[in-house]
Amino acid sequence: MGDSGADPGRRTALDPVPQGNGGTSLSVITEGVGELAVIDPEVAKKACEEVLEKVKLMHGISSDSSAKAAGGRGTERAPRTAMDLVNGELGEGCEIRCLDDPPGTASKIQEEDETAANTVKTARKRQKNNSAKQSWLLRLFESKLFDISMAISYLYNSKEPGVQAYIGNRLFCFRNEEVDFYLPQLLNMYIHMDEDVGDAIKPYIVHRCRQSINFSLQCALLLGAYSSDMHISTQRHSRGTKLRKLILSDELKPAYKKRELPSLSPAPDTGLSPSKRTHQRSKSDATVTISLSSNLKRTASNPKVESEEEPVRLAPEREFIKSLIAIGKRLATLPTKEQKTQRLISELSLLNHKLPARAWLPTAGFDHHVVRVPHTQAVVLNSKDKAPYLIYVEVLECDNFDTANVPARIPENRIRSTRSAENLPECGIAHEQRTSSFTTVPNYDNDDEAWSVDDIVELQVELPEIHTNSCDNISQFSVDSITSQESREPVFIAAGDIRRRLSEQLAHTPTSFRRDPEDPSAVALKEPWQEKVRRIREGSPYGHLPSWRLLSVIVKCGDDLRQELLAFQVLKQLQSIWEQERVPLWIKPYKILVISADSGMIEPVVNAVSIHQIKKQSLLSLLDYFLQEHGSYNTESFLTAQRNFVQSCAGYCLVCYLLQVKDRHNGNILLDADGHIIHIDFGFILSSSPRNLGFETSAFKLTTEFVDVMGGLDGDMFNYYKMLMLQGLIAARKHMDKVVQIVEIMQQGSQLPCFHGSSTIRNLKERFHMNMTEEQLQLLIDQMVDGSMRSITTKLYDGFQYLTNGIM
Repeated sequence: MGDSGADPGRRTALDPVPQGNGGTSLSVITEGVGELAVIDPEVAKKACEEVLEKVKLMHGISSDSSAKAAGGRGTERAPRTAMDLVNGELGEGCEIRCLDDPPGTASKIQEEDETAANTVKTARKRQKNNSAKQSWLLRLFESKLFDISMAISYLYNSKEPGVQAYIGNRLFCFRNEEVDFYLPQLLNMYIHMDEDVGDAIKPYIVHRCRQSINFSLQCALLLGAYSSDMHISTQRHSRGTKLRKLILSDELKPAYKKRELPSLSPAPDTGLSPSKRTHQRSKSDATVTISLSSNLKRTASNPKVESEEEPVRLAPEREFIKSLIAIGKRLATLPTKEQKTQRLISELSLLNHKLPARAWLPTAGFDHHVVRVPHTQAVVLNSKDKAPYLIYVEVLECDNFDTANVPARIPENRIRSTRSAENLPECGIAHEQRTSSFTTVPNYDNDDEAWSVDDIVELQVELPEIHTNSCDNISQFSVDSITSQESREPVFIAAGDIRRRLSEQLAHTPTSFRRDPEDPSAVALKEPWQEKVRRIREGSPYGHLPSWRLLSVIVKCGDDLRQELLAFQVLKQLQSIWEQERVPLWIKPYKILVISADSGMIEPVVNAVSIHQIKKQSLLSLLDYFLQEHGSYNTESFLTAQRNFVQSCAGYCLVCYLLQVKDRHNGNILLDADGHIIHIDFGFILSSSPRNLGFETSAFKLTTEFVDVMGGLDGDMFNYYKMLMLQGLIAARKHMDKVVQIVEIMQQGSQLPCFHGSSTIRNLKERFHMNMTEEQLQLLIDQMVDGSMRSITTKLYDGFQYLTNGIM
C-alpha cells in the first residue's frame, strides 16, 4: 500500500539496524504520525518473510536446508516460520510492538524485558548452585563409599523425585544378596510411602521377579503381610495388593524358552494311595499336563493341548506351604503332646504322597526340589497355647530351579526289588512324567475336601522308637551293589587314629537325653546333626543320589513373625558391623520366612538345646553340664567352649540391650554343642513386653550360673566378657545409622506392638550413647553388668515361668 519509490536514505520499519560489531539487529516497528494505521496483510507477510530470510542468513541457515527441515518436522524442531515471529517467538534482541500500541509502550516493554532478564540471571545462578550441590551428590552416588545401606537411606529420606528415581536405577548395580537383605524395607516403602518412591522401586522388583521364582514368592508373601495393617477397604485397591496379584500371575514368568519334553503315553501311578482322594491330581498339578482324552502331553512341539490348564508357576509352592500351615492349625486343637505328635506323623505321611514336587524350602540357600518328608522324625515343639512343629525335609539340589525337571518319584515299597543304584530312579515311573509340580493339597478349611479320619487310620502309622531305622531302610542294599560301577580302592585307616578317637569319646561322652512325652523335641534336638543326616539318608529311597540334602524347618501358626524378621535383620547388621570392626563377638541370626501376619517358617538352630531342656534332662547346673560335655577345666575342649560361651554371651547381651528383648526365660535361650549361647524368640522387642507390664527391668539377662561358666567375678574370662561388651558397643555406635534405619523404615504404616508409642526410634538412638566418651561407656557397661546380675526381676520372672509353664 505504501509508495514504492521511497527515500533510499530512510530506513524502513523492518530494515536491520547496523551494530557496532558489524552485525545487524531488527529495529522496533514504530508508528509514525503520518503513517497509515492499517497495514496490508500481504505486505506484512512479505516483510516478515524477508526478516525470516535475514535471520536465517545471520545464523548460517540456507533457505534450502530450512525448507527440508520444515518438511521433516516432528523428529527435529523446525525453524521458526513467519507466523512464529508474529506470535512473538523471536530470539534475543527481537522486539515487536503492535501498530495500535500507544506511544511509550516500547520503553515499558524494554523495562519488562530487563526485569525478566534479571529474573533469568537469578534463576540461572540458583540453578548453578543447585547443580553444584547435585554434582557433589552425584559424586557421592558414584563413589566406592556408596553402598546399599546408603542407597536405602537416601531412598527413604530424600524428597526429590529425581534422586529417588536415580536410587531406583542404582539398585540394579548392587549384588542380589545385598538388596535381598533390605527387601522388607523396600516393599514396606512401596506400600506405605508416596508414589514417587513406589515408582522408583517397582522396576527393580519386577525385574528380579522375572529372574527368580524364590524372589517372587518372598515378595508376594511380604506384600500380603505388610499390607494387612491397612484398612480392608484401602488394602483391596492398594499398590501392594496390585503388585502382589501381578507377581502371583503368569505375567512375570521368565521369557526364556521352555524346556522341550518328549511326548510319552501316560503311565499308571504306582505310588501308595491309602484313599481315593489322597493322590488325585488337579489343575494346579503339573507344568506338563496329561490330557486323558487325547493321551497327549502339552509340550513345546504340541502347545495346543490343554493350554488352559497351565498353572501359575508359584501355585505348587503355595499349596505346599498352605498344607504345612493347615497341619499346624489342626494340631493346636489337640490337648496333649502325644496326640499332637501322632497326628503330625499321620498328616506328614499323607503329604508324602504328593511328593516329589516343584516345591522348595525358601529358607535354604540353594536351588532344590522337595522329594520327601521323613514323617517319623517330625516333632512338636514346646508351646503352651500353639503347636509349632519341626520337620526334616529331603531335597535334591539342582542348578536352576526354573529349568530343572522335577525328580522322578521312587516308591518306598519298591526299594528292595531293585539291585542296582542306576535303576533306582526308574521304578515304574518315567522321569518326564514326574516333571509335574506339587499336586494340589486339598483346602483344609473345606471339610468335604479335607483328608478324613478314615484316611488317616488306614495308614496305620505308629509312633517310632527313637534311633531305629524305618522298615524301608536302604541299608538292605549291599555295598557291592551300590558301588558296582565304581572303581574300588583299598582304604587304609591308621591304628593311632582309631585309638585317639576312642580315647576322646571315653574322655567326655556327650549327654544323651531320654525320651520325654511332655517334651518330645528334646531328644531330636540333642542328636548331633551329622548323625541325624546319616541316619535319615540310610532310610531314604533318595539317599543314594549324590545331590541329596537334608534340611529342617520350624512351622509356626498363630504367631506374627514380622517382628522376628526385624530382629533377624538387626542381628545380621550387627554381626556384619562386628566382623568389619574386628570385634570377636558371636551371634547366630536364623532365617525367617513371613508367610502371613499370623504364620511363618523359621530356620532351626542345629546341634542346640534350650537351657530348660538341659536342666530338666541332666539335673545339673550349667557349669557341671559344661564339665560333663567338654571335659575338665584345663582341657582344650573346655577352654574353647568357655571362650565361645563368653563371646556369644557378650554379643547377645548387647543385642538384648539395644533391642530391649524381653521374655528371656530359659526356654528361649539355647546352648549349642560348641558352647555358644543363642537367644531365640524375639516376639517382645523395643516398646513391647509380655502383657505390656515391663516386668523385666534389667538391661539383659546375666545370671550367676552364666558368671560361673565364665570362671567367676574375679576370673580373666569375666573381664574379657566386659571388654568385649565395651568394644562391641563402641563398634555398633560407629554404624548406628545402619541399625536405626532398618527399624525406622519398618515403622512406616506399621501396627506392630514393638512400635507402640511415639518414642521408639528416639529411645533406640539413645541406647547407643553417642555423647559418651569411652571412659563413660566403660562405667556404663560395669553398671549394666552389675545391675543385671543383681536384678530381682530376672529371678522373679524365671520363678514365674517355672510355676506357670514348668520352665526351669
